[in-house]
Amino acid sequence: MAYWAASWLTNVYDEVFIDNEIFFTIGILALINVVILGAFRLYNHLWEYASLEETLQIVLSVVLATLTGAAFLWIIDVRLPIRVFAGACILLIFLVGGTRLIYRARRRKPGTATGLDRLHEKRPRSLIVGAGETGSLTIQRMSRHDPLMPGIPIVATDDDPKKRKMRIHGVKVEGGSEDIVRLVEKYDIEQIVVAIPSATMEERKRIYEICMRTDCKLKTLPNVRELRVDELDGIGLRDVDVADLLGRDEILLNTRAVAANIAGETVLVTGGGGSIGSELCRQLCMVAPKRLVIFDIYENDAFLLANELRSRYDDVEVIVEIGSVCEQSRIDEVFDKYRPAAVYHAAAHKHVPLMEACPREALRNNVLGTLYTVRAADRTGVERFTFISTDKAVNPTSVMGATKRMGEIIIQYYAQTSKTIFSAVRFGNVLGSHGSVIPIFQKQIAAGGPVTVTHPEIERYFMTIPEAARLVVQASIMGKGGEIFILNMGEPVKIVDLARNLIQLSGLEPDKDIKIEFTGLRPGEKMYEELLMNEETTVPTRDSRIMISAGEEVCYDEVSAKIDELTAAIDATDEEAIAAIEHAVPTYHHTAN
Repeated sequence: MAYWAASWLTNVYDEVFIDNEIFFTIGILALINVVILGAFRLYNHLWEYASLEETLQIVLSVVLATLTGAAFLWIIDVRLPIRVFAGACILLIFLVGGTRLIYRARRRKPGTATGLDRLHEKRPRSLIVGAGETGSLTIQRMSRHDPLMPGIPIVATDDDPKKRKMRIHGVKVEGGSEDIVRLVEKYDIEQIVVAIPSATMEERKRIYEICMRTDCKLKTLPNVRELRVDELDGIGLRDVDVADLLGRDEILLNTRAVAANIAGETVLVTGGGGSIGSELCRQLCMVAPKRLVIFDIYENDAFLLANELRSRYDDVEVIVEIGSVCEQSRIDEVFDKYRPAAVYHAAAHKHVPLMEACPREALRNNVLGTLYTVRAADRTGVERFTFISTDKAVNPTSVMGATKRMGEIIIQYYAQTSKTIFSAVRFGNVLGSHGSVIPIFQKQIAAGGPVTVTHPEIERYFMTIPEAARLVVQASIMGKGGEIFILNMGEPVKIVDLARNLIQLSGLEPDKDIKIEFTGLRPGEKMYEELLMNEETTVPTRDSRIMISAGEEVCYDEVSAKIDELTAAIDATDEEAIAAIEHAVPTYHHTAN
């Protein structure tokens, strides 16, 4: 097309393209162009990710093909005017480049990331898993020495057969995930970057497990399709963590449904500076409440959280109130001052061994603190009150679990008569929360071990902090009064497997570089956690990740008597406090340590 158009535009078509020669001449030129463009690998690039490098390849290959074609035709005594070759060369550059540019524009959104300052440091030889948009961005920015994406892109893999043997910014896509171990050895890879955020969690988990068979550092990054163009320069590689290995798709918040109940209202979060409370505050700010009140006894975390939220959400009034839920007068003061429409009660003592040693403090904070907060909500006409419970409240074997179960009973007790919609949300362990097993293991690994696990068969349900907070907010708007919502935690995970994964993610080998020691179950600790009590069944909700416990209803008069007995036990001995908890929570039976 280019040669025909060039001869026609230069008015020499009739002179040089005689009928019996046109196909022969064009055929030779086309063959030469195909061979040379093929030699420049212009037929195995992923053009939706093309950049300046590929553009220069097009220009160079077309110019070389034109010169080669002219020389060959001269040798076989076929003469074309120079202006035909010149015109054809220009047209070919536009045609070859233009078709690929159109393809690129149709396959990806406009906008490119700008380069950052280069760092003169050792860049690990990297294998990129994923030849999609995120993988392309990774390779491109690594090639620019981007400090947020350190590494030298050597080779890529993708499970899409159509992308095999293609090239992205000069990097060859060589095989799929099943070839990762082989390619690591072949190319002396030091770092693997998993750039497939659009894949399901099961697919990512499978790939992570393959990658962990190597000694490479394991990195990943967020999905670029979920980011604005102006945010692309700010993303960087991060370490793959245990949350990535849960094997469950990340839970997202239905912001539209939540906003109908939260937007423009005043929301109070007790224990707002803690792990769950702080994430609740972040998720709530996303649906634009008028005012967020962070209530916490520990001022440092609350102060830092408030500064973070104010910088990110200038349309939300963020207020910090310091105090304890155990002081009824302080709780009443805060409720009277702000008159919140929604309350999330996350303040609690949660460490099982500590509460075994200090049962009256567990009783004071987890039972009376909940009671005082519930009373204030009922008195001031709060629309919705959500209590954060735990799987340890199910058939409890610990003081902490029993006091949280009593908190659930208080919620159900007040729900029978109050205009406030009281509900509880029950879930298991949260990855990365203060004092949880993950930070403990990480410190032990950093110290060279050993990593201590209580029992080789002990299992727990796990969820990330953002997932837990999102589901709590989601469940809170479903309540009609008195429900105990149970979150779908997926499959339980053995703690020893968690420890091994953390050691491997640190680039070390379990039982070789870092020893794992078993210390025995701690006081009040269960071997297996449960989400339902023996007498409970579940009722589904419109959200498959949230269920409702359908257990026995609490007796109003009995609960009132239990509350009085527990209140009196605060000032008694530890033994009397434990006896009172046993009487109040029939499913709890204390075992002497």
